[in-house]
Amino acid sequence: MLQIRLICVGKLKERFYQEACREYEKRLSAFCRLEILQLDEEPDRPGALEKEADKIRAALLPGSFVIAMCIEGKEMSSEALAEKLGQLQTGGVSRICILIGSSRGLDEGVKREAGLRLSMSPMTFPHHLARVMVLEQIYRVLSILSGGKYHK
Repeated sequence: MLQIRLICVGKLKERFYQEACREYEKRLSAFCRLEILQLDEEPDRPGALEKEADKIRAALLPGSFVIAMCIEGKEMSSEALAEKLGQLQTGGVSRICILIGSSRGLDEGVKREAGLRLSMSPMTFPHHLARVMVLEQIYRVLSILSGGKYHK
């Protein structure tokens, strides 16, 4: 079974975001082993992103394919992302780490090291909504790959 680790810098404080995440965690349990790691956000000082990057690197699953969520990343449709994940699985990838940086984003080095830089949209969204949106897309993509009806 596919193992997905969602590595997020910063904690969800709003109850409605927490509830939405729990709902997608429950739905995703049929498709993958999902783990969500919340790393502490560093205070806004010089070197903060580098410190967060060190924490992210330490949390990566060994041998995993890494997807960095960042605004300058590639925009993909749900179908295209499903195709990409399907190709990865066919190629033997069984572990995926998806990175969501702090409200300041991700360190450039972490983005360079990722196998895919992915953008949800050129629009700006609340930082914590990104986690819900990523979980929804993972669910949608895995539903597409399994031939489910959710996407239709």
